[in-house]
Amino acid sequence: MEDTLKSIEVALNNELKEREFYLEHSRRTRNPVGKKMFETIAADENEHYERLKALHAEMTRQGTWPETIPALVSRTSIADILKNIPALAEKTASSDADDVQAVKTAIDFERTGYELYSQLRDAAGSQAVKDFFDLLASVEREHLNSLKETLLFFEDPATWFEEHEKGHFEA
Repeated sequence: MEDTLKSIEVALNNELKEREFYLEHSRRTRNPVGKKMFETIAADENEHYERLKALHAEMTRQGTWPETIPALVSRTSIADILKNIPALAEKTASSDADDVQAVKTAIDFERTGYELYSQLRDAAGSQAVKDFFDLLASVEREHLNSLKETLLFFEDPATWFEEHEKGHFEA
């Protein structure tokens, strides 16, 4: 149990750091796609932080994985932003070098989060713990994939549109 508590503490620090990063960049960017992406991921990271904080408190109090706290987090709505890029693109301010660097940094954050939660899932002793960290890992993977799409959109919008419009024409 001590290892699980320490793992949750590491995860808490990561989630808090990531949330602050996303909030800072959502305020800074003038690009509506970037702003929406950063705001959505910040909200997801905040939910993870709050859930992990409650879980840590209960584990400390009970001395075991709690039965009373739902070990679930919401699915991310990040994919919806990607669906709305064409509508947002009409009013999109071009991204700048800071936007591109922020997305690259975010990709590294999400990759690290995905790897951390995957390791915690694989090391977990009970199915409830495995399921909890598996869900967190899957959300981080969705963030990672969405940020890669955002990076492509920022760096090469024509290629992004070409790749995404293909699906509309193929049967």
